Amino acid sequence: MITIKNLSHEFVIGKKGRQTIIPVLKDISFSVEKGEIVTIVGRSGSGKSTLLNLISGFIHPKEGEIWISDEKVSDYNESKFADFRIQHLGFIFQSFQLIPSMTAFQNVELPLILKGVSEHERKKKTEEMLIKVGLLDYKDHYPGELSGGQQQRVSIARALIVNPPIILADEPTGSLDSETEEDLLSFIQELNSDLGITFLIITHDEKVAEIGHHIIELKDGRMVEAVQQ
Repeated sequence: MITIKNLSHEFVIGKKGRQTIIPVLKDISFSVEKGEIVTIVGRSGSGKSTLLNLISGFIHPKEGEIWISDEKVSDYNESKFADFRIQHLGFIFQSFQLIPSMTAFQNVELPLILKGVSEHERKKKTEEMLIKVGLLDYKDHYPGELSGGQQQRVSIARALIVNPPIILADEPTGSLDSETEEDLLSFIQELNSDLGITFLIITHDEKVAEIGHHIIELKDGRMVEAVQQ
């Protein structure tokens, strides 16, 4: 599903003539097979978030290749990657990234609006998804009226609504208490086993890392270990 080949990236800061080059990732290669949960661990500054942004297409790599679903997406321009992203990728964020002025229903429905789905079909699909995550009774609640765990479930429902084969998660339990974290991890494992969704999860939490079929460790921008569970 995802293949990373000799990926390197650096950031350039400062004005022309006084620029500083900061290497972030150095010659990273790994693959994520269909139906796997792969977790990527490492200290702050190890390059985890940059790697996820590269795979997501939000930034373009300096060197190397990124393949997703047999397409070389590292060659895509911003517009083409945006179209690819809405068809193939779902996202779960630590801070949920819900729109506070929209209800749970409206937040989950939004990707279908962007995809041009009819109003009747949007209503049907959104309610089905809210049932799946156990939040139909909260569909008219705003994010500020929901617990952290409920907000994260809305975030997951929004990620799932377009049936993406791959979900990319950035510290998905970072804002949750330990009990809610366990519930969420169980839910991710259920989605993986029941629906065959492939997960790539960035985390610094050992408990989250342990649900991965493979664990990849980054240190100072390099891949230092890949452990099979």
